[in-house]
Amino acid sequence: MIGKLTGRIDYRSTDHILIDVRGVGYIVFCSERTLAALPGVGEVCALFTDLVVREDLMQLFGFPTLAEKEWHRLLTSVQGVGAKASLAILGTLGTDGVSRAIALGDWNSIKAAKGIGPKIAQRVVMDLKDKAPSVMAMGSVSAQANGEIDAEVIEVSISSPIIHNQSAQAEALSALGNLGYGPGDAAGAVAKAAGEMPEADTPALIRAALKLLAPKG
Repeated sequence: MIGKLTGRIDYRSTDHILIDVRGVGYIVFCSERTLAALPGVGEVCALFTDLVVREDLMQLFGFPTLAEKEWHRLLTSVQGVGAKASLAILGTLGTDGVSRAIALGDWNSIKAAKGIGPKIAQRVVMDLKDKAPSVMAMGSVSAQANGEIDAEVIEVSISSPIIHNQSAQAEALSALGNLGYGPGDAAGAVAKAAGEMPEADTPALIRAALKLLAPKG
């Protein structure tokens, strides 16, 4: 199993790149969002990868974080969602957006991805809603695929809005869990708070989520 690749980009296309890893070229398919965040041809990049093997096909899919790779794995476990559809969802919403949409049951956001109809979007939310808390919790430990291939190569980091506040969300989710809130309720509150305050730090997210969880009336 190929879990991560680090090398120089030899070629870029609309849906994949060719990475040269010490003389061996790997074609890696990525979402539009990930492709936009990658450096140019001739520069170093690193991606976590998922290898799909079928009787007549072998394909590599690349992700800048382990959280995005995990969402891809979960999305493709849903009936009717293949790798292409998963990349469309991740490319449209990003990791945070997918977490938020599923935690809140917002299938309309999932439907915004190219090629995703309402039935598939609803199925994604129904099948994966219980999984959202565990993926959101990965934010505090989910590695970013930094690249380094030789002593003379400067380490290159893929930086994009995909990972901007996952750590704060994960820490807020953990804090709410310690306070006794259920994973589903906590994930929904944190996701909503993070959507309204994308730059919020952990304490701010906790305060906002607690207000959302407070009994009404």
